[in-house]
Amino acid sequence: MSLNTQKASHIAQVLTEALPYIQRFSGKTLVIKYGGNAMIDETLKNSFARDVVLLKAVGINPVIVHGGGPQIGQLLAKIGKESEFINGMRVTDTETMDIVEMVLGGQVNKSIVNLINNHGGRAVGLTGKDGSLIFAEKMKFASPEDITIDAPEIIDLGFVGRVTSIDTSVIDMLIHSDFIPVIAPIGVGKDGQSYNINADLVAGKIAEVLQAEKLILLTNTPGLLDADGNLLTGLNAKQVNDLIAEGVIYGGMLPKIGCALDAVQAGVTSSHIIDGRVQHAVLLEMFTDEGVGTLIRGGGR
Repeated sequence: MSLNTQKASHIAQVLTEALPYIQRFSGKTLVIKYGGNAMIDETLKNSFARDVVLLKAVGINPVIVHGGGPQIGQLLAKIGKESEFINGMRVTDTETMDIVEMVLGGQVNKSIVNLINNHGGRAVGLTGKDGSLIFAEKMKFASPEDITIDAPEIIDLGFVGRVTSIDTSVIDMLIHSDFIPVIAPIGVGKDGQSYNINADLVAGKIAEVLQAEKLILLTNTPGLLDADGNLLTGLNAKQVNDLIAEGVIYGGMLPKIGCALDAVQAGVTSSHIIDGRVQHAVLLEMFTDEGVGTLIRGGGR
């Protein structure tokens, strides 16, 4: 068998393996949180854009929610403003909120839209302020050190928000008009105030209200690992909660896993935490038997 014939045979095998997944998910909605190395490395950026365009071409409806923390930090540093984080969330005063809107709603959002369109897609950029998509309110939380005190200190993060409601009208309109929504995680309060919201949380809430088939969170890790560092590929809600109780899942992974769990418990069929450092990670997770990350389903209680 010649090299060309071997290559063609391999392509045919790949397409055959992908076919039942394409048939199963055609017409379904997929919410992808896009961030980490996949947003920075040029090769990974282009592979992600091609993945999204291919998903749309085979009848799946991708909805992209993106982050942009490093880009915000870089611009703040350029103007001499130091970034401050509490529990992984950026303290956001008025000046910082202006930068967040400029970077997320402008620079980052438009670059993703342009990248997808350059690969043959039809992407449209949004923030949560467009079409009253994301309503939010100020997020406050108790200091961890004071959690057992009757009157704990309440920490004010400034214009950091939590989602209170989502109006999917504009997303539905775009999806049914064959466009790909690309959403920056900026919400708006009842008084018109803008809020900086964690992109994982926004992606999870959008997946919930759309009753999406899948929520996919791109990360800079292979997925969820057990105590020995082995990848956990298929889990239910009870197994995940047990891993949290045992201290196997901790630190920066807790917010992501909480978002993934909330989504499946609210009706999303499955959540996936996948390695965004792998080229075409989304396609590999969607259309192959092995995948490239951790799949979480509801149930198991």
